[in-house]
Formats: sequence, C-alpha cells, structure tokens
Amino acid sequence: MEKITRRSFVNKFGLGVGASVVMTTLPSFITEAEKVHKPYTGKKLNIALCGLGNYASLLAEGLQVSEYCQLAGIVTGTPSKAETWKKKYNIPEKNIYNYENFDSIAKNKNIDMVYVVTPNSLHKEFTVRAAKAGKHVIVEKPMAITVEDCEEMIKVCNDNNVQLAMGYRLHYEPNHLEIKRLGQEKVLGQVRYIETGLGYSTYDVRDINKPVDLNARKEWRLTKKWAGGGCLINLGIYCIQVSRYVLGEEPIAVTAQFGTINNKNRFKEVEENITWQMEFPSGAVANCSSSYGFGIDRFHAAADEGFFEMSPAVSYGPFVGKRSDGKPFNFPVINQQQTQMDEICKVILADKKLPNHITGEEGIKDVRIINAIYKAAETGKKVSLK
Repeated sequence: MEKITRRSFVNKFGLGVGASVVMTTLPSFITEAEKVHKPYTGKKLNIALCGLGNYASLLAEGLQVSEYCQLAGIVTGTPSKAETWKKKYNIPEKNIYNYENFDSIAKNKNIDMVYVVTPNSLHKEFTVRAAKAGKHVIVEKPMAITVEDCEEMIKVCNDNNVQLAMGYRLHYEPNHLEIKRLGQEKVLGQVRYIETGLGYSTYDVRDINKPVDLNARKEWRLTKKWAGGGCLINLGIYCIQVSRYVLGEEPIAVTAQFGTINNKNRFKEVEENITWQMEFPSGAVANCSSSYGFGIDRFHAAADEGFFEMSPAVSYGPFVGKRSDGKPFNFPVINQQQTQMDEICKVILADKKLPNHITGEEGIKDVRIINAIYKAAETGKKVSLK
C-alpha cells in the first residue's frame, strides 16, 4: 500500500456520508467531506444482487437509501426467495434471474451492475459471467478462493471493459479512516505492534455433539468446497485488511497456528480457530486471531508515543475507539453498505476508473496472504511473501 499525505478529516458524517466524500488512490480511501451536502438528483446505477443470503438483505436495505444506485434486480437459485424479494422490493419480473438463465442479463439494459454475494467458490463464476454480459461488478470478500481465479476475474473484466469493485465497506467508515490516518501519518509515532481479532460464537456449546448436515445450503461456510476455508477466509480477512491499511505496508512473511477444534461435528472440513502473525518491512508485527467458536472484535496498535484502539473494531459496529493521549475518537454511525455502494457508483457514473484500493488489484493481495497463512499453519513453517 502507498503512503499518504496528511489530509483534514471532517468529523461530521451522517447516514448520507456516502454522497459527500470523494475517493482517491490506495489507501487514502476518501478525502475531506464536503461541508454542505447537496442531494444528488442525477442518473442512478441499477444494481442486481446475485445471491440472496443474509448479507444481501443488508445490501438491499442500504440500496433503499442510496443516492447513486438502486436495487433493480435479483439473481437467486431459490424460487421462494425470488417471490419474497419481488414483493418486498417491487422488482419487475423481467429483472429476476436464476443461476441458469443469468447470462441473458446481457440483453437487459435496465441492469448496470451485478453485486456478487454468493458463497466464496462461486465468486469467480458469476463475476466472469456478469462481465461477459457487459455489467460492472462488485464482489464480496474474499475475492475468490485462489489467486488464479482472481487473476481471471480481473482479466475478463478488463477484456469486457467493465469495472470490478470489491465489497470493502470499512474503506469508507469514519473510524477506520481515522486509524488509517493515525497509523500512516505516525500521529503517535511509528506503529510497532498490532493486535486484532474477529470471531463469533456460531454454535451452542450445549449442543456440541449435535449432528450437522454439511450439505445443507445454510451451512456452506463449513464446507471447503463452497467456502474455501473457515474463519480465516471469511472473518480473518478483516484483520488482514486493517493491519495493512493502518501500516500502509504489505506483509513480507507470515507464521500461523490452527487452534483447537472444539466442535468436531461442525468443523470436519474447515478450521474453527486460527492465530497468525504478519511481519512488515518497517519491522512492525501484527498478531491476529479469528474464530467460529468464540466472540472477539478488537483492534490495538502500539506506537512509539502511545496507542490507539477500537472495540468493537472490525465487525459491523457501532465502533468504539480510544487514543492514549485522550484526544476525541468519536465518529457518528453510518450506513456502511449504502456508503460503500454510493462511493463506488459515483466514480463509475463519472466515467472514471476506480482507485486500486477498492478493485480486484486489492482483493487479490488478500487472497495471496490468506493462502500463505493456510500454508504456514499446515506446515508449521514461516512463509515468505516477498
């Protein structure tokens, strides 16, 4: 990640923050906010959500209040979901697709962009199909399971002259913009150590011996085929991201250790717990943890002249931050999904190229690191990323 120059940051964000910020190059995600927000009244990009799981519902709610985009279509393999969403969001029948007829979306001029929110292993397929249909794409993290898949996604989007964006909502969140500034501008000195973790208790310990149907659609995160891994690839990616953009550096080596599997029925194929360490060129070290077995959501950065931290930190918030020097760390809660989508669509509507921090060029970096962490955990050896 590139270094940034100091920029003023206006601490007056509301739910409409997405309409009042401008993106620049990685990792300076957005510059200063406009002091007076003028409601946007121009053309909106029409988005089709591909995959209607839990997170798609959050995106749909964000799209209800977005200024630069709107929910116009859906893609689902479940007919009952299609009917429910059709009624709830007043979606025209002509804008409803299943996984088999999805390619015909190429003929639909009422859809400008596809947001891929499917299980991880399907990210490449639907990104490629959407790009070949001439639609811009936003794909949820992780970008894909393999680096090769990421490379193909980038190439196909480039070949078809469409833009590929990553669903990194925290790149536009005020608290995260602040810790990025504190770290990269060395406000409290050089950051030497980062500790961060994200985990959720995903099962009832009283039912630890209860059988689990790993073939059930709702359990896709527990299967290697669909998820590509466990808590690391789905949750730990946030820890990787925050460490990278706070330091403004790329890790040069990783070590890792799988944790105990407490629920052997649920975690037959993917990890329940994992801890890993990342070394950076400046000498900084990040110690990270992720889990499907216990709750953790924190970030701490120790610098030469103090520290800054958040808890909650890398989930959906609301985030709570603190600085060792006692200076204010209090930013309003925003609609993260609305803000992210508006900022992406604002750039595309202006016929400009998306900055690298939100494109596949950023997503592929995380996948390389994730795969190196898995290799380190499997072999017990340090893995170089140079």
